[in-house]
Amino acid sequence: MVIGRSGYKFQNWAESFGSSPELYFQPTCVEEIKEILDLARQRSKRVKVVGGGHSPSDIACTDDYMIRMDKMNRVLKVDKEKKQVTVEGGILLSELNEELEKCGLALINLGAVSEVAAGGVIGTGTHNTGINHGILATQVVSLQLMTASGEILECSESTNPEIFQAAQLHLGCLGVILSVTLQCRSAFHLQDVQYGAKLHEVLNDLDTHLKSSEYFRLYWFPHTEYVGLSLQDPTDKPLASTANWFRDVVLGHYLLEFLLWMSTIISGIVPWINRFYFWVIFGRKTVRIDVSHKVFNFDCKFKQYVQDWAIPIEKTKEALLLLKSWLEKNPHVGAHFPVEVRFARRDDILLSPCFHQDSCYMNIIMYKPYGKDVPHQAYWSEYESIMRRVGGRPHWAKAHTCTRNDFEKMYPEYNKFSNIREKLDPTGMFLNPYLEKVFN
Repeated sequence: MVIGRSGYKFQNWAESFGSSPELYFQPTCVEEIKEILDLARQRSKRVKVVGGGHSPSDIACTDDYMIRMDKMNRVLKVDKEKKQVTVEGGILLSELNEELEKCGLALINLGAVSEVAAGGVIGTGTHNTGINHGILATQVVSLQLMTASGEILECSESTNPEIFQAAQLHLGCLGVILSVTLQCRSAFHLQDVQYGAKLHEVLNDLDTHLKSSEYFRLYWFPHTEYVGLSLQDPTDKPLASTANWFRDVVLGHYLLEFLLWMSTIISGIVPWINRFYFWVIFGRKTVRIDVSHKVFNFDCKFKQYVQDWAIPIEKTKEALLLLKSWLEKNPHVGAHFPVEVRFARRDDILLSPCFHQDSCYMNIIMYKPYGKDVPHQAYWSEYESIMRRVGGRPHWAKAHTCTRNDFEKMYPEYNKFSNIREKLDPTGMFLNPYLEKVFN
């Protein structure tokens, strides 16, 4: 019999949200998960499955039962011919990356962080960049889901296709993801070329830039005219780097944290910090070649507040210039660098921010140097207002102020997803306060 632990304190990576579940479970097999759901049903408790805890919102918080899947982290099958891998839902992508490398395979695309669970990373719509690539959930070939009743469903484009279309981005509200089969590719090296440019030059020729690299992104440094460009492409070249350890580690982390902490006392130095770090990071062209997942992933440096919305790709220039204009009119607002701009291909996943539209993801950050809270609400509020104005949809893992009324307008198939959710979980076992705002 599986035993739940009381007294557990959950806190997300950014230490911005947390909760105290009544019971905390770490099941080791499918049978134990069913026991937990049976117990929750008998006691009228809700259940929340948590992955790596990286979501910078309260999407993983609950005061009832919490399940962490970290002990269900096996690779179940590797099909080298199809280049597919089947894994348990609790495996971290960092663990999977290492296993795939041994097999001569790699994930097609990855976000910035791999300390996230396979079941959770698809559930919140995690993405990277590349206009010919979708969000990570588009790499899912099939999945296995346990519903609130304990029934196990096999889902793919050919089996339970409507449930599959919902479960690829499930928000943790359809059931427990037991296993996932992912489409991979042959292992590859990735070359990352970085250099600086002027914002207006890049925006005026954005289509050319989008086609210039398989995984293209840009970083705009607020309070400046500068952007850093990152062009990542598969290569047969050997591992190499023109990076500088002192620049990337000492200037790129320790000094930055100290300067941003100082900016909480002297707010006017933020624009200077942004200009300095543009020069540090993008002042000269650099080239790095490494194993793909090591290039896709990068250090988030330290705790931070994050917002990230997907907008129609044709609205990229308008949205960035609106944000830039507002910051110029409000010099008292010190916006930490960078505004990270990434791109993703349209898909047909019911609650995907990229549903039926090629999208630009515009990610803003306010760091928490040494854990210190920084004023960010004015910046957040204006950013969200701009995102709404240009037809945006928020990243599900990030904090936002949207409610059911908003989502019904944003997502043409919102009601279809809601109907599937209510059918699979009629009592709302898998809801929590975050999801109440989405569906009630």
